[in-house]
Amino acid sequence: MSLEIRAAHPTETLGVLETAALLRELTAGLIASSDFDDALERLVRTSQRAIPGVTWCGVTVLRAGAPAAVVASAPAAGALDDTRHGPDGPAMTAIRARDLVHVSDLRTESRWPAWTRRARRLGVREVISAPVDVDDHVLGAINLYSREPGGLTEHRQVTAMLLAEHAGLLLASVRDRVRQHALVGELDRHLLDGELVGQAIAVIMTERGCSAPEALQVLRRTSAALSIPLREVADRLARSAARRPARPARLAG
Repeated sequence: MSLEIRAAHPTETLGVLETAALLRELTAGLIASSDFDDALERLVRTSQRAIPGVTWCGVTVLRAGAPAAVVASAPAAGALDDTRHGPDGPAMTAIRARDLVHVSDLRTESRWPAWTRRARRLGVREVISAPVDVDDHVLGAINLYSREPGGLTEHRQVTAMLLAEHAGLLLASVRDRVRQHALVGELDRHLLDGELVGQAIAVIMTERGCSAPEALQVLRRTSAALSIPLREVADRLARSAARRPARPARLAG
């Protein structure tokens, strides 16, 4: 993307500071998220609130093997972002070209006739779509809509691009965390199914009155504290309980 940026005025310098604050807020919000769809909703809320001149905000997401997803700040934006109405529109153009799409006045736009008619009926006059590259399996676009032409200035276009690039990195991190949590959950299920570990967990549940996942966490903490494998901790506990049922092996809590 190439934008010619004029010498910054004091108000534009303030805009740079606002952009930095926006990226910090976005980072804080998405780092706290462990669910991809929740992260998309946080992205939409933050973008609409933080970028001046934006009436609505939406995100179009394409995931391999899944239907296109849309998260929007209002039903009108959701209708515009929804690819079920047709594959043509600024969002899909931005995704395909991997570049920002900006229309300063939809009254003069001719690339997407059907989409443009719907947008104009909703009162949209200006739009920005910025591509979001998450990973090899997820692509998307942040879509910003304004009822007033000319409000999405060059500096706000740059802000949109920075936001989209930053969001791509953060969303990739969220997806990694989701995958890691799923792997840990799968590992926990395998451990719970194991006979030796299952016996140790049953002992802990009996002694502490806790659930199986909580008992597994006790085993994990003990394994880390003693620097020995989890299965060895389970074996020691099971043997100790068999010898002295009334006095189980001491565990790190």
